[in-house]
Amino acid sequence: MQGYTTYGKFQEQMNEYHKRTGLNLQFMEMISRMEQKGLMEASPIGVRIPDEAQGMSDEEFDKIVDTMPISVRPQDANNPLVLEEKMIPNFYDVFTIRHPRFTRRYSHSHNYFELDFVVKGEAEFYFEETKHVMHEGEVCIIAPGSKHDFLINDETSIVHTVCIRRSTFDSTFSSIMSHQDLLSGFFRQMLKNDGRSNYLMLFTGNNLECRILLRKLMIESAKNDEYSNGCCISIINLFFCNLLRNYSKTIAFYNYEIGSDFSLVLQYIQHNYQNITLSSLADFFHYSEPHLCTLIKQNTGETFTELIKNLRMKDAVSFLINTDLKINEIAEQIGYNSADHFSRVFRQTYKCSPAEYRKNYKKESPFIPFSTEQEERA
Repeated sequence: MQGYTTYGKFQEQMNEYHKRTGLNLQFMEMISRMEQKGLMEASPIGVRIPDEAQGMSDEEFDKIVDTMPISVRPQDANNPLVLEEKMIPNFYDVFTIRHPRFTRRYSHSHNYFELDFVVKGEAEFYFEETKHVMHEGEVCIIAPGSKHDFLINDETSIVHTVCIRRSTFDSTFSSIMSHQDLLSGFFRQMLKNDGRSNYLMLFTGNNLECRILLRKLMIESAKNDEYSNGCCISIINLFFCNLLRNYSKTIAFYNYEIGSDFSLVLQYIQHNYQNITLSSLADFFHYSEPHLCTLIKQNTGETFTELIKNLRMKDAVSFLINTDLKINEIAEQIGYNSADHFSRVFRQTYKCSPAEYRKNYKKESPFIPFSTEQEERA
């Protein structure tokens, strides 16, 4: 039978059980315990979300989350495969929850995509029995079929978990799926290789836009009206676009195969050429260095070293003609340890020094509308 409670009442019981016994329970184990104690409601629980919720502190908003309802459908507490129809409500493609604290370690998998964002504090992420401690601002996207677990072992850390139906990517996220970047490539590869264990991780730091979008997702998931699902789809689209725009350089994979999508390797090199090495590139994509060298030569006509140098020189020229950065500052921006080394490579490439190139090609100051008129009035 379907039952109802709130995030706050459920977590209160989890905290109390942990303090009293020193043990932890799985989500459905605690729900069963609450049913036995008569702590579950038989009818849906209403919630009022104040208009000022978006501007609250993390702690204040978490108290609002405590009042939000949890709807529980019957399921096996010890089934290692969690199905989307048990986690995602009917008529939702995207659904957001606050991850419970003090759950018992139990590796499991889903048939949907899971996105976990550490809003505050830290959490333990287990993947293929390897532990990774995630900190505030880290995002983890877990592919369907991947065995994992996610644990929060204190009363103050906050993690929001977004559940996204696998079928949604085919029908709804076409604009993101069409991009030639690592995040889009991850989703394409996971949809093509059903059941292949993988995750993708990004590091956003204390990013306000990400946090606002996650709050909106949490609020829309609780509203449960005819507009909620459409709003959730639009918000997660914005969230993904924000990740792509601002954090593509921070992407880390558990496993990635290049296959025929070599453009993603080039994009990764372009984003990280300042400090990338052939060894780190090979480790990232799980390829041997000789094979990766062959792929780069076949697809670009250049060696890895030549490719890195040309990317550096291209950006050096842009800095020289479009900015007032000093030569040593440009050298640092494009990955050279010294201005002398940068100048030698630049002269070999362009047959003149960086200073001479700037003198010959630097653009004039941009035209500022009405500036003369404004100066005369002053």
